[in-house]
Amino acid sequence: MKNIFSKSSVLFVAALMTLASCKQSTETIMKENLLLQDWTGEFGGVPAFDKMELSQLEPAILAGMESNLAEIDSIANNPEAPTFENTIVAMERAGQPLELAFQYYGIFSSNMSSPEFRKVEESLSPKISEFSSKITQNEKLFARIKAVYDASKTNPLPADQQRVVDLKYKNFEMNGAELDAEKKKEYAAIEKKLSGLYTKFSNNVLHDEENYVTYLNEEQLGGLSDGFKKSAAKIAEDKGQKGKFAITNTRSSMDPFLTYSTERELRKTVWTNYYARGDNGDEYDNNKLIADILKLRRKKVEILGYKNYAEWRLQDRMAKKPENAMNLMTKVWSASIARVDEEVADMQAVADKLGDEITIEPWDYRFYAEKVRAEKYDLNSEEVKQYLQLDKLTDAMHMVAGELFNYKFTPLKVGAVPVFHEDVRVWEVNDITTGKNVGLWYLDPYAREGKRSGAWATTYRSYTNFDGEKNVLASNNSNFVKPAPGEALLVSWDDATTFFHEFGHALHFFSANVKYPTLNSGVRDYTEFQSQLLERWLATDKVINGYLKHNKTGEAMPADLIAKIKKASTFNQGFSTTEYLASAIMDMKLHLADPSNIDIDKFERETLAELKMPKELPMRHRTPHFGHVFSGEGYATAYYGYMWADVLTSDASEAFRNAPGGFYDKALASKAINTLFAPRNAIDPAEAYRLFRGRDADVNALMRDRGFPVQ
Repeated sequence: MKNIFSKSSVLFVAALMTLASCKQSTETIMKENLLLQDWTGEFGGVPAFDKMELSQLEPAILAGMESNLAEIDSIANNPEAPTFENTIVAMERAGQPLELAFQYYGIFSSNMSSPEFRKVEESLSPKISEFSSKITQNEKLFARIKAVYDASKTNPLPADQQRVVDLKYKNFEMNGAELDAEKKKEYAAIEKKLSGLYTKFSNNVLHDEENYVTYLNEEQLGGLSDGFKKSAAKIAEDKGQKGKFAITNTRSSMDPFLTYSTERELRKTVWTNYYARGDNGDEYDNNKLIADILKLRRKKVEILGYKNYAEWRLQDRMAKKPENAMNLMTKVWSASIARVDEEVADMQAVADKLGDEITIEPWDYRFYAEKVRAEKYDLNSEEVKQYLQLDKLTDAMHMVAGELFNYKFTPLKVGAVPVFHEDVRVWEVNDITTGKNVGLWYLDPYAREGKRSGAWATTYRSYTNFDGEKNVLASNNSNFVKPAPGEALLVSWDDATTFFHEFGHALHFFSANVKYPTLNSGVRDYTEFQSQLLERWLATDKVINGYLKHNKTGEAMPADLIAKIKKASTFNQGFSTTEYLASAIMDMKLHLADPSNIDIDKFERETLAELKMPKELPMRHRTPHFGHVFSGEGYATAYYGYMWADVLTSDASEAFRNAPGGFYDKALASKAINTLFAPRNAIDPAEAYRLFRGRDADVNALMRDRGFPVQ
């Protein structure tokens, strides 16, 4: 029989069949892939953490993105005139299955990373970047957003709707929506390259955290507590080194070792391992990656017409301009390094008195600071630690939430809801007055391989009353070294403060009262304020007297020890302020500098020398492992935000301290919730703070708080 089809028609039919097959495959994945399915069960539905598999992840993300883009195209091509409802609301509603899949992606990335996941992540990162660019650079979509935005300037919308429109318009504008076609293509290509570099940066740091372990023998344990030794022994055994003691390359292991170990050379080894993460001159070295990131960021914003990345990034932050952030940091810097000089002099005097014949080095700072604390304030951190049990601190945080927010936390039985690891515990959160469920609180407290370092808070589901009320699924994540079986987990005062800090983020999530999902976004130099504020309740009498119980005797913390803690509240502020500020200033200066031929190691050294950085301590986050800034863009040119937020914190704390009921004053707490917590990003942060305080925050409150001279 004669072939009646031309070669081109055969190819056309084959292409149609391929497209049909792809479409069917995507539709099948959308229907069957667990990670894209609505959550089921009690509490408004919960993630199926117990059933998720890594093999499901990439197909789910790819299918979810394709489905979401189809929704976006439908909105963009709507023949009706653009309105808030058919454009902005439609966008708020789009992409729900993908949002669910991204929650599982976040768990694999942050809590359960593995070499297998990292391969998936490297594959997905550029595709996710391309997906985002396809939305922000969709000309028809942006034209509709702009039409709604322009119309709202003549006929303003209700306040929350206007805020959503303004935020969406600004986000699209800042991400190249108004560029011509050629520049959009260039911008998207840069974003794609950056996403791959961010993933590589993070994985390099994680590699160095997992692969630099210091093993000790019995003779090398001088100064360490029994609890720490038992935990270190268990970690070593788990790593196949039974009979030894493991110091892992994480802050939760490094910090107590440097504070108490009497083995100076080992302190130097542990210190060097920790601060050299990403900077070991091997295939996991991050210096070249950082230089490439800075060049691409500068090129990206130059396409948009900005001089540098900082100028572009800060326009929608509280600081508005880089110089405003730098002015705040510069004001505090001189006082902080002057205090370091005093602290080092005190430490050197103690070392000399002990006949140690050393000059204070960075690996000595914590060790001798502890001795100064004992001498000056008769305060021993190890003694304080005996009263800081993680379980009791958890109860204390829940008490504070009840007193201020009217929340009751009830632990769920193991297995009541799915979790992704046996260490994760879950609480039901209800309103005390109405009994109404507010949500669930997940706690993942322990360090383990594959879990990123540090402490953080996140939501699996944020509150909105957009399509019916959605309760909150919030999570706090820490990296405490897991105690040996049968032992209480005792933490330092600093770690207890961080625990309260992250819980402050969770309370911010739980107390949200917004309609539109976009309003749950944060302003980076404001979003740390609420969590920093909650830190202040750790030192209140209700917490100290009711929950800080000795782990052996169960006795309350004695009054004289409480007095010593409060008296020493500004102790070592030189160290904590300087190590933080050095990182924050470095972040800003890196993004203001010309990146053309930047040598990261040289730039770091020269900048610290220019700042007169004390040689006795390092930056909190050295550039090669500065994940806040180089594993993504969330804190890039925004690490200063912790201090910006702390100005608000110090000022707001003075309001509570002076209130009739002190830190538990019901009226002031209610005002804080209504103005500072519940609105999330529905109100401009500066306006929200003025609603609470009746004025702008006083920067001198920060100076008073840290015991620095008021300027």
